[in-house]
Amino acid sequence: MTELKHGTWVLIADGEKALFLRNDLDEMNPDLNVVREEEQDNPADSEQGTDSPGRMQDTGIQQMSALDETDWHQLAKDRFASDLADILYKYAHKNAFERLVVCAPPNTLGELRQHFHKEVQSRIIAEVDKDFTNHPLDEVEKLLKSELASG
Repeated sequence: MTELKHGTWVLIADGEKALFLRNDLDEMNPDLNVVREEEQDNPADSEQGTDSPGRMQDTGIQQMSALDETDWHQLAKDRFASDLADILYKYAHKNAFERLVVCAPPNTLGELRQHFHKEVQSRIIAEVDKDFTNHPLDEVEKLLKSELASG
């Protein structure tokens, strides 16, 4: 059972917004407070792409194949995860936290894992593959306490 001890930080993120939280009470009565908030403007891919998909010459005579269009929306989400990992690294380097719980949808969590520095990885005590970004903090406290108790 992982405990949300006093001083534990919680990152709640999806591909477009993130909350850096700190538990100011104890594991029995978590009181999560915002340390930092990040948000990026990431319009739908259809609003970001301007060109039609490219075409490439095939091996046959007069044949062309379509190329996949770049998913700008997903690229922005991936870049955001990298930015969050850098922010956490800076906080870890300053010893702002000793314990970290990371909550994010599976895709975002996977992207974050790729970018976490060793200093951050060594402080992660739990990962929750759920999206809590649109929940009020008091509900997040309950959900997180339940998740960590069952995990």
